[in-house]
Formats: sequence, structure tokens, C-alpha cells
Amino acid sequence: MDTLQFLADGFATAFHWRNLLFAFIGVLIGTAVGVLPGIGPMSGVALLIPITASITGGLPPEAAATSSIILLAGVYYGAMYGGSTTSILLNTPGESSSVVTTLDGYQMAKQGRAGAALSISAIGSFVAGIFAVIALIVVAEPLSEVAIKFGPADYFSLMLLGLCAVSGLAGKSITKALIMTVLGLLLATIGMDTVSGVARFTFGIPVLYSGLEFLTVAVGLFALGEVFKTILENDYSTGQTAKIGRILPTKKDLKDSAGPITRGSILGFFIGILPGAGATLASFFSYILEKKISKNPESFGKGNIAGVAAPESANNGASGGAMIPLLTLGIPGSGTTAILMGALIMYNIQPGPLLFEEHPQVVWGLIASMLIGNLLLLILNMPLVKVFAKIIQTPPKYLIPLIIAISIFGVYAVQAQIFDLMLLLGCGVAGFILARNDYPLAPLVLGLVLGPMIENNMRRALTTSNGDFMIFLQKPLSLVFLIIAALWIIVPVLLKKRGKEVVVNEEG
Repeated sequence: MDTLQFLADGFATAFHWRNLLFAFIGVLIGTAVGVLPGIGPMSGVALLIPITASITGGLPPEAAATSSIILLAGVYYGAMYGGSTTSILLNTPGESSSVVTTLDGYQMAKQGRAGAALSISAIGSFVAGIFAVIALIVVAEPLSEVAIKFGPADYFSLMLLGLCAVSGLAGKSITKALIMTVLGLLLATIGMDTVSGVARFTFGIPVLYSGLEFLTVAVGLFALGEVFKTILENDYSTGQTAKIGRILPTKKDLKDSAGPITRGSILGFFIGILPGAGATLASFFSYILEKKISKNPESFGKGNIAGVAAPESANNGASGGAMIPLLTLGIPGSGTTAILMGALIMYNIQPGPLLFEEHPQVVWGLIASMLIGNLLLLILNMPLVKVFAKIIQTPPKYLIPLIIAISIFGVYAVQAQIFDLMLLLGCGVAGFILARNDYPLAPLVLGLVLGPMIENNMRRALTTSNGDFMIFLQKPLSLVFLIIAALWIIVPVLLKKRGKEVVVNEEG
């Protein structure tokens, strides 16, 4: 009953006119941040901290902290909504966790189903957001205790499982998918080694010391790669001028999306709880899961609505799950939650086990506002679906410069370096050549994301074991992940071999 009473008090705080206004402004800015490639929720939240501090300057400390964190959290989960828009319409991921949405979302748009894709994206995001907040209320404490027990060896094996599962993102050839995964891992090693401080593969170029910017590579491969394809292959007739059909999803679309939305919400939430995993990993994992359990896996990458519903639900579920270690343990699980933690500390509020006891108004006001904010996002986004869907009808002579402009602006806004624009162009050419030769792009992106995490956790595990690799087999959870990873690779190969033998015997 205490929880219900606290939640009721939280709603009383969240429904205050000032906090409602802050929630609305937060989700509105978050949507815009998600739509524009390169900015991302981390930059959006960081930029708004001094603004919110000045706006709430005349309020009591507790009220100022509550209003500020409501607005900043709104930007965080609002960006997860907005990121899908340009992914679906322009093949340009607005936010790193929306990279997977381009695989099927853009194909749906080219088939005239942009409205359905955008609607399902909004509905899936809403369901996942509400599920994540309810789960946050119910299971925050026990789940945070489990998450903190994950050691570096367990994380390493989990990431390795993710790489093995990347075979699920393969096109016609698993070999090509594995080549692209290794290429992604190699690109991830560029930059300063965080442990020894040695520069790796930088060739004396200072700008490479910080490594390759993930979003620059992703936008180049997907967005500019598509632009080059359209220009060089004169692919003007198919896609951009496709007629928009229904704006709202059909009953069949809703039925086909129900399972992926549910599974994506749950999977995303649990991955979000793990510090360092984040929404990008959640969206990849949910897409892989849907393709693995689908009766028609070959339809993925060709406009399957489950390929939009699952990752969009997962990244919103993950943003809610990431709030658990932040609020209950004081451990930020991602860059954005680290900035949110900094904002709370700025108001002399320390996230951690005592937060719920010492500052119930702040934490329960935030949780209640997340429920309200997700509803505001649905109300805000659904009417705009029709407006967004019209973008796909723009003639290519206007659409291509628009995609290029959005890509360049988004990438340059991250670090304001000319090198990033050159990298964007190079990745665009590479994306066109690789896609033309049936090399899947998603495994490269996943390898780039997981590379630093795998390396850091492997080194931490080996440091604790004095260089003994057996630590990965001695930890029960790590061993389970490694066994699943091995089976993920071996079983399909054995089944394929068995299938060939059966065909040979039948022909014989």
C-alpha cells in the first residue's frame, strides 16, 4: 500500500501545471532531437541542463529538481520516439538505437506503407514506455540487486552471445555476415587504448585518438549509401514516389505487431537494466529474436512490420529499464543517465538506495510524469503520422538534397569536425559497394557498438583472475551465455548439413 500511496503523491506532483508543461516541452524537444541525426538524447539533455536550471531558479530546491528532471527525462524517452521517423522515411537513423529500424521501416515506406510503419512505431513505443514504467514501480529493487551481480566475465559472455546472434542479421550468407562483424570489431579498436594509453591504428592523426563516431558510420552506411544507390543506379522510379496507402495500421498489421511489441518491450526493459548495455543493443537483440522465431525469416529486411515493431518497442523499454540502476543504486547505465545523475547531484539529490526515502517527491513525481509523458508522446505523434508520411512522396530531386543536408548537419553537430564529414562520405561509398555485393551492413554496426564493451569487460575479468581465461567458464552465468553462443553458431550449421544429406539421399 505504501507504493500506491507514494505513486498517488507522485501523480499529484506530476499533474501540477508547471510539471505538465515541463513534461510536454521535454517530450516535444526529445522528439525533435530523435528526428535530427547526430544530436541524440545525450547531447539534448546536456544542452538543456543550464536552461532548466535558470528557468527553475526561483523555486524551492526540491520543486526545482522535480521540474528539471521531469523535463530532462522527457527529452530522453522522447528521443526514442523521434529516432524512428527519419529511419523509416529517409533510411537515415535519427538516433543510434534506430539503426535497426531502417532495415524494414524504409522498405515499408518504399512499398507505400510508411503510415503503417510510423503508426506501429508510435504504438510500440507507447506500449513499451508504459510497460517499463509499471515494471519500474513494481520490480525496481529486486531487479537492481540482480543487475549489480553481473560481473565483467558475465558481460563479456553476454556481448559475445550478441556477436554470435549477429548471424541472425545475415543476408544470404552467414560467412559475409561474420566478415562484416569482424570488420566492425576492427573499426572499434581505432583510437586510444583506455588501459595502456597507447594509440592504435591512428597513423599519427590526432582526430582518430577518440575513435570513430558510431553515428557517423551508421548514417554514412545507411543514408548516404542509399543516396549513392539512387543516383548511380538511376533508382528514381522505385521508392521515393511510392503512393501512400493507409495512414493507420490494418487489423492484420496490429495482429502481426502484437507479439513483437510485447517481446520487444520485455526484452528491452531487462537489457536496459544492465549498465552499459543500452537501447542500441536492446533494439538489435529484439530484431534478431523476431527473425529467429519468425515463420518467414526471409521476409525480414524486405518490409516485415515485426522488424519495425520489435526494435522500436525495445529501445523505449530499455530507456525505462535504464532508470532502475540510476534511481536505486546510483549507477548510470548509459551516457544519458549519467548526465541525468549529474543533474540530480547539481540539486543536492544523490541517486541511490536512500533516494526513495529522502526525496520521495522527486522520484515518484518523475515516475508518474513518465506515464503522463508517454501518453503525451502518443497524442503528439499519431496526428503527425500523416504529415511525416507525406515526406516519402517528395520528388527525389528535392528528397536527396534533404537527406544529404540532414546527414551532414547531424554528423557535424556532434563534434564539429571536418574529418567526420569525410568519414561520412567514405562510409556512404562503402555502404553502396557493400550493399550492392550482398554484404549485410547491420553486423558491421553491431560489431562497432559491442567492440569496446567486449574488450573492456574481457580485460577487467582477466585483471581479477590474474590472466586466467578459465574465469569465463568458472562463472555460472558466463558459462551459460557461452554455451548458448556456441549453440547459436553450431546448430544452424549442423541442420544445414543434415538437410543437404537428406536431399542427397532422396536424390540417390
